[in-house]
Amino acid sequence: MDTLTNLQAFLASAEAGGFSAAARKLNVSTSVVSKRVTQLEDQIGIALFRRSTRQLRLTEAGQRYLHRARGVVADASDLLARMGEKDRDLVDHLRIKAPTSLTIARLADAFSAFQTQNPRLKLEIVLIDRPVDPVTEGFDIAIGAFPHAFGGVVDEPLCSLKRLLCASPAYLAAHGVPQHPRELVDHHCLSFLPTGSEWTFDGPRGRTSIQVRPLLSSNEGHVLVKSAIAGNGIALISHYLVDDALRSGTLQALLPDFAIPELWVKAAIPERRVNAAAVQALLQHLRRALSPAL
Repeated sequence: MDTLTNLQAFLASAEAGGFSAAARKLNVSTSVVSKRVTQLEDQIGIALFRRSTRQLRLTEAGQRYLHRARGVVADASDLLARMGEKDRDLVDHLRIKAPTSLTIARLADAFSAFQTQNPRLKLEIVLIDRPVDPVTEGFDIAIGAFPHAFGGVVDEPLCSLKRLLCASPAYLAAHGVPQHPRELVDHHCLSFLPTGSEWTFDGPRGRTSIQVRPLLSSNEGHVLVKSAIAGNGIALISHYLVDDALRSGTLQALLPDFAIPELWVKAAIPERRVNAAAVQALLQHLRRALSPAL
C-alpha cells in the first residue's frame, strides 16, 4: 500500500506542478508529499523530478512513466471500488484521445453529461486526428474511425459512421452535376485529410476508387462544410456534419447510386483497462449518445 500511496503523491505532484500544491490536493503536509516521492524514487532507482527552489519539473523518466503510473493507480482504485461494492460511485482518471470534428459536434456534450453524472471522475481529453496506439501513448481510450489494429489493445465498436458526397446548388449550377465518380477529377474537391484524397465508391458494377486533386484539404470537418456551403467545391463528408444543410437545401447530396463505404467509430482500449468500471460505463454512455449511427 505504501507504493500505491507514493505513486499517488507522484501523480499529484506532476499534475499540480509542485509539492505544496500536491499536498493541498492530498490534504497532507508538503514534507509528507516530498518524502513519499523520494521513497518512490529510491525504490525504483530513478529520479522522477528535477527540483529547484522555483519549480518542479518531470525528468525524461518521469514523463515516460507518468501515464503508466496513472494507469496503475486507476486500476487499484477500480479494484478497491469493486471490492467495496462502490461501482456506482466512479473514482478514476481517464485519459481519452478523440477526433476533433466528432468531439466538437457530438462527443463534447456526451463527455460533459457523463462527468456531470460522475463528479468524482477525472477526464483528460486530447483531440488528435490520426491513429493512436493507446498503450504506447498512454491513453485509457482512443476513439477514432481508422481501420488500424495494435497489439495488447481491445477494439470496442461504438457506432457506424455514414459519409456522403455533397455540394451547394450554386456550385452545381456553375460546374454541373457529376453522374459518375470518375467525373470528380474535373471538379473542385474538398477533402478530409485523415481519410485522404483517394475516394472510394460502391456502385452498380462494383467498387470504384478515384484519386481527386483537392482544392481544399483539412483535418477539421466543419471547415469543409463551410467551404462546400460557400460554393467552393464537392465535399466527401460525414453525414452528421451536414444533416441540417441537407434538410434546408443549402447542400445537395450527389451520386446516390454510388454508396461510400461506411466507417466504424470505435474505442481502442489497452487490455489491462478494458474491464475498469469507469471505462465500461463511459463506453455504454457513448453508445447511447451516438446511437444508432452518425
